[in-house]
Amino acid sequence: MLRLAAFAVTSALAAAAAGPLPPLTVPLGGLLAPPDRLTIAMADTGNRQLDREYRLECDPVGGDHPQAAGACARLDQLAKERRDPFAPVSKRQLCGMQHGGPATARITGTWNGRKVDATFRRTNGCEISRWDELEPLLPSGRS
Repeated sequence: MLRLAAFAVTSALAAAAAGPLPPLTVPLGGLLAPPDRLTIAMADTGNRQLDREYRLECDPVGGDHPQAAGACARLDQLAKERRDPFAPVSKRQLCGMQHGGPATARITGTWNGRKVDATFRRTNGCEISRWDELEPLLPSGRS
């Protein structure tokens, strides 16, 4: 019993010396989840500076996305609203016949504890709205 008490004290001292643990990322379901890490590949935006691949990390904010803090804040807001910004447009939804240009974006990685593999285009009113809803994660596509 004395050995067990000594082990408990030693373990507690070792944990205290190691410092605080990093914050845990917990999804809505309450299970431990990996941090938000996304790769955004942009193409055909009409702006050569935007046509490249970006990395975005949230909690803590990081990566090479030009508006990382704003992009993470937008994703946090959508999570609080329990909205899935990566869900495709429903095939049953009526969409306006408008064309927002040839820009495309593919987002892969992990968000809110789930795998993400979503493609965005500006080919009709619904897709344009879906893209614009993710600003500044996705630039507006307007040059």
